[in-house]
Amino acid sequence: MDLLKCVEIEPHGVAEFAVIWLHGLGANGHDFEPIVPSLDIDPTLQIRFVFPHAPHIPVSINNGMEMPAWYDIINLDLGREIDATQLRNSAIEISGLIARENERGIKTENIIIAGFSQGGAVGYELALSHPNKLAGLIALSTYFATQKTIKLSPANHKLPVFIGHGRQDQMVLPKMGKEAYDFLEDKNYPVEHHEYDVAHGVDMDEVKEIGTWINRIFNTGK
Repeated sequence: MDLLKCVEIEPHGVAEFAVIWLHGLGANGHDFEPIVPSLDIDPTLQIRFVFPHAPHIPVSINNGMEMPAWYDIINLDLGREIDATQLRNSAIEISGLIARENERGIKTENIIIAGFSQGGAVGYELALSHPNKLAGLIALSTYFATQKTIKLSPANHKLPVFIGHGRQDQMVLPKMGKEAYDFLEDKNYPVEHHEYDVAHGVDMDEVKEIGTWINRIFNTGK
């Protein structure tokens, strides 16, 4: 399988940790690249940031126009009908990037999966079903699309999860983020839920809290 093309930011030393960060619908791997300096990462942590580009596919809610997308969204009603097979296939493709990090010397337990919107939905499927223990999951302005069908992995039954959502988000309603939190909290995952005064995006308060969380997760694993 050909690996997805990615934007990568290398640490100043030999990478010991990795964050694989998935963008949202219609964006690309450059979308979250600029926020890395604002995360205020602990300089003793050697973290590689990997931002994959989604493939271009037709998207039904945009009249079949081809654009970067992890899966097709068929409609935006309360049920949010999606192509779940495409979502799971995208999770498999990201698993290939995890395997590449393993080959480059980074253990799976030292990898965080992060995703915004569509990317976060793929992140939920990937991280919570992955057969090997990951370091954590960051789910931003997103929803747990495969909550009813996912096969939860015993290896990640204690996976730390950071959920961030904008209170003014009209694209992915805040209650969808809270529903994912409730599901995970009910199953005793160490999950945090944060809301911010922003629409479908992130603000600097959220970026700072994400950075603090990443530092804590990776320093715990050292």
